[in-house]
Amino acid sequence: MPNLDPVELDRVVDAALAEDLFGGDVTTDALIPRHMEASARFVPRAIGVIAGLDVARAVFARVDASLRFTPHLVDGDVVEGGETVAIVSGNLASILRAERVALNFMQRMSGIASLTAKFVEAVSGTGAIIVDTRKTAPGLRSLDKAAVVAGGGRNHRRSLSDGVLIKDNHVAALQAEGMSLQQIIRRARAQAPHTVKIEVEVESLDEVPAAIEGGADIIMLDNMTLEAMRSAVEMCRGKCLTEASGMVSLETVREIAGTGVDMISIGALTHSVKALDIGLDFD
Repeated sequence: MPNLDPVELDRVVDAALAEDLFGGDVTTDALIPRHMEASARFVPRAIGVIAGLDVARAVFARVDASLRFTPHLVDGDVVEGGETVAIVSGNLASILRAERVALNFMQRMSGIASLTAKFVEAVSGTGAIIVDTRKTAPGLRSLDKAAVVAGGGRNHRRSLSDGVLIKDNHVAALQAEGMSLQQIIRRARAQAPHTVKIEVEVESLDEVPAAIEGGADIIMLDNMTLEAMRSAVEMCRGKCLTEASGMVSLETVREIAGTGVDMISIGALTHSVKALDIGLDFD
């Protein structure tokens, strides 16, 4: 998994702790003596792919720098139910204050990594790459995308500045002004930095020749049938990359990969992920 930017990691962790510890932890303050020490293990309740260990470590360090966080695995490792993923030890009150935030991050990231790994396995041997989208939890994009990489996927754009992606709304607005798809792509090429790739979304085979003629680097085949995707891939071969998008599931993804597309983008990796059940068990 790529290293998270330390400044971004601090921002995310600080925001989460401020939300959870606003006004303090009245339960722990009322019940737990300050001198008590403890050790606890992160234990998944189901099989999955672990992610978010560095984020959990950062949470505990932010709450109490004296806490000791010892990972037994690394992000991207497959875990079995009941396996110890990491151990945190030190002041009990501090562990309790950090527990839920650390678990929230690790459970969500591990859920994303686990789902991504299933899609990657489903297309194994086809040559297609599984990529994410910008359909991430607001404020958590860096973590969501790191989790996709931990699961074996690749990142699409991290922000709107990472590449030109001409979608249906851009096309509709400019076609209303009398521009053709070729002209729209050429305008983007002329206005964008020369280092930026141009991708255009098409919804029918009729648009593919125009996108190629306009000079698109990547053509996104949106909600196309398998037959239409195969034809589009043949038209694009040697001229530009192809990306399949829309209504992708574990049941359909291998068939989609079989059309020969270079990439398959899946918003569900991050927008509707099921968290991996992980508990913090005290020894």
